Amino acid sequence: MKLKLTRPLIFFDIESTGLSISSDRIVELCFIKVHPNGNEEAQTLRFNPLIPISPEATEVTGITNEDVKDCPTFKEKAAELARIFTGCDIAGYNSNSFDVPLLVEEFLRAGVDFDINKAKLVDVQSIFFKREPRNLTAAYKFYCDKDLENAHSAFADTRATYEVLLSQLERYPDLLGDVNFLSEYTRRNDNVDLAGRIVYNAQRQEVFNFGKYKGIPVEEVLRKDQGYYAWVMQGDFAQDTKRVLTQIKLRMK
Repeated sequence: MKLKLTRPLIFFDIESTGLSISSDRIVELCFIKVHPNGNEEAQTLRFNPLIPISPEATEVTGITNEDVKDCPTFKEKAAELARIFTGCDIAGYNSNSFDVPLLVEEFLRAGVDFDINKAKLVDVQSIFFKREPRNLTAAYKFYCDKDLENAHSAFADTRATYEVLLSQLERYPDLLGDVNFLSEYTRRNDNVDLAGRIVYNAQRQEVFNFGKYKGIPVEEVLRKDQGYYAWVMQGDFAQDTKRVLTQIKLRMK
């Protein structure tokens, strides 16, 4: 099965200052934009995150504070990136859990309007975990029979992710190359917000997925505990979570 595209599909990978979606920042972003006609565009960008890169992140990525001190900030490039990503579907490796939520956070912090809900999301890791549970290095070896050199550099990881998906489509005849199918197949949750703090229940109601109100419909909580909204808005939650909660609150009026 070949990859069938009706609009561009962007494979991307980010390296960051740490693992917190709400407080960490992107330091490197690479993307490969694959067009329906097969043409590709690739670009790697580095950013000054304006906060220190954790030693743990530097150990993994090799990117130091010195490396990015003269780079533009994400905010300076946000509008350009939004134009590149708009109108495209998005793919990555473990991207639905980390890369996409962090990218959306950066756009929100930069004040740039980027609607992720208009994109189909394809998480190549989900296919791998459902078929051959391992990590990207093992996936690359298994599907492409290649050793992944420079793992945790954004470009190497992005290229490997793209090649792994193409090999997965060749290996599994029942795996359709249609992005709508792949997006649904790789979806692992019913998140309302990207961080999974608010999810849909079996009745398709928005419910909280954490804390003392876990499993309780959001609207019910906001009606009976009017201080809970303020607590979330002032807390260490992702901007996307706060945005979704605000949308629900405004809808109730």
